[in-house]
Amino acid sequence: MAETAREQLARLLDDSEPTGSFSAQLLAPANSLQLEVSGVGPVSLPVRAPQAKKLIAAARPAKFGRGEETLTDTDVRDTWELTPDQLTLGGSGWTELLDSALEHFRDELGLPRTARLRAEPHSMLVYGKGQFFLPHQDSEKDDSMVGTLVMSLPSTHTGGELIIEHAGESIAYRASKTDLTFVAFYSDCRHEVTPVRSGYRVSLTFNLLADAETPALEGGLVPELAHCLTKHFTTRATSRYGNRDLGLPNRLVFLLDHEYTQRGLDWRRLKGVDAERATQLRAAAEQAGGETVLALAEVKETWDAEPVGGSRWHYYDDYDDEADPGDYELNSLIDDEIVLGWWTGPDGTGGGSISLRVPDHELCASTPNANLTPFQAEYEGYMGNYGNTVDRWYRRAAIVVWPKERAFAARAEAGSPWALHELRDRIRAGDLEQARAAAESLAPFWKTVGGQPGLLGAALDVAAGLGAAETAAMLLEPFRIEIVKQEHADRLATAAGRYGEDWTRSVIDEWFRLGNRFPAELSNWVDDALPGLREALRTAGAPEVARLLSAVTWRRMNDQFQLWMNTGQSKTRQEQLERLGSPLVRLLEAADHDLREEVSGALREFGDNILECLMPALRLAGPEQAAWLNPIARDCAQRLAAIIARPQREEDDWSIEWTGCRCDLCDTLAEFLSSRTRRTFEWPLAKDRRQHVHTQIGMKELPVQHATRRQGRPYTLVLTKTSELFTRATNTREKAKTDLAWLTSTWDNA
Repeated sequence: MAETAREQLARLLDDSEPTGSFSAQLLAPANSLQLEVSGVGPVSLPVRAPQAKKLIAAARPAKFGRGEETLTDTDVRDTWELTPDQLTLGGSGWTELLDSALEHFRDELGLPRTARLRAEPHSMLVYGKGQFFLPHQDSEKDDSMVGTLVMSLPSTHTGGELIIEHAGESIAYRASKTDLTFVAFYSDCRHEVTPVRSGYRVSLTFNLLADAETPALEGGLVPELAHCLTKHFTTRATSRYGNRDLGLPNRLVFLLDHEYTQRGLDWRRLKGVDAERATQLRAAAEQAGGETVLALAEVKETWDAEPVGGSRWHYYDDYDDEADPGDYELNSLIDDEIVLGWWTGPDGTGGGSISLRVPDHELCASTPNANLTPFQAEYEGYMGNYGNTVDRWYRRAAIVVWPKERAFAARAEAGSPWALHELRDRIRAGDLEQARAAAESLAPFWKTVGGQPGLLGAALDVAAGLGAAETAAMLLEPFRIEIVKQEHADRLATAAGRYGEDWTRSVIDEWFRLGNRFPAELSNWVDDALPGLREALRTAGAPEVARLLSAVTWRRMNDQFQLWMNTGQSKTRQEQLERLGSPLVRLLEAADHDLREEVSGALREFGDNILECLMPALRLAGPEQAAWLNPIARDCAQRLAAIIARPQREEDDWSIEWTGCRCDLCDTLAEFLSSRTRRTFEWPLAKDRRQHVHTQIGMKELPVQHATRRQGRPYTLVLTKTSELFTRATNTREKAKTDLAWLTSTWDNA
């Protein structure tokens, strides 16, 4: 398969000259430093045991950070710590030495030549025998912090190596017995201090801060990289599997090698090889007519894996789910997901939270994720038909590039609030042509990202201001009716007034896109929001919008009545119909006279099971608050009286009214059920025909016991009518009497 433009770009950047390492070391004469500690006095170098013990006496157990917490746990970090205010550093050669060391580390770490490093004292650490610090990663304590500087004082000790790891590479540093040992490394490097075996290890740590100018946009690879970008944005992409046409890419996301925080992500403070690659790619984007931003990405990969040195087929009761996934060999990548969660502005300043999944055809990197250290990993052992996988999570930074002519859509897909505010600003500035063009560019993805609840007000403003009916409807389409509240009435009235009733009806229909469902969220909306929204719309001069909302609500509710009225499962039917009682009351409260007449007429057409909704609704409303329910109350009274007036079933009448699916089996079953005298029926039937009869009886909850006598061929289905036929009629009559007594005593008009 031919190399894609993004693959070419990643290869070019990978082949660029390395500009530095993730860590570096420098030795310096000890006599350049004079150190004094409060409560201890001057510290003589090399540090010997008696003085180390005095330092410990003035120190405290060192703490460490985990998430938002600061903890003390000697199982993780076992060392003594003195704070910067206890330390005084000086000497005739100290300032010159430190300045020289910082220039050295700037170059060794590959920071731009325009950068100026500063070292901010952080702590003094004393490790005695057996003390250590497990692998960890330093937090960035300042916006300009790029790394950590460790200065180890000369002493005689064994163990206590400083081990620094990044991108699969590890370097161990040992302190000198006679000289000052400086080690600098980037803050995203994992590092540890191994246990001291003898003597004392004493070191000072500094936060490395970088003040820098933006690197010049130049470099030898720029023309080739610019060509790759142009090719990438003008070549239609295909899916990873299946060769489905995905259209032109909206952006290119190039993953950097180091981790950064929101505070530390800045073009001027990129680390090591990231700085050089960013300079080249940013210059290429300028040449190709693109914009660039810096972003933070979270990556998840799922790998097929197996334990190193063990059998691939480890059953679930054999593997240790606490095992370190590093003990397993990665085989093939099963799935991956990359989400951008934050990015800077195109001008390099500011920034904002986003949520943007990066598809494979927009992604590239010179360093694969598998070469880096994940911040979290979980191994799933073999479970019979799945497992032997490792999920690995990484935090990476990225350079995001998009063509300037597609800048609005590229940014909008990641931040819909920004898009609506930008469109609103353009409309207010009178730039309608540009606003309409920008809004139209949202169409391919807006349905997926645009329906956030807090954005409806802004979307209504933009929709009304655009003066383009089709585009306005597209902007409003992603929202759901449950988020439309009273505070949206004025804006909805304005948009409806601009585009007319047909447009408004189509928008409202989209907001109700539920098929024939009426979920709890919609019931809650009808209960809590519809009456107030109706009044607000009428006050805003848009009664026709209130009418449309009520009419569509009734249409959805009527679908539910049609669905549940004829179900044979009485418990389910009763629960569902009773649930519709409260929203029915609120709907009628919000409806105008014509819709109330329509609803009342439709309800009268249903069978008596509708009482399972209407009686709870009447009890909920009460006659004082809902006089407009009088027609429904009268209908219920007539139904109840008719039930009570029905002749009681005679003791020898075993007939059951029922109509099946009109097949030959159902016709035979109906003949048996309708008989006044036949109580049992023995019916030789094959298995599939018996199953059909079982299903029909169960669906309608017929008072018929059905069992199979497994003798002969075919087996015989034995049907027996039960006495529940009589108790049901009695219970129905008694309930009707109770309901009618309450209704006539409560509703005068009933």
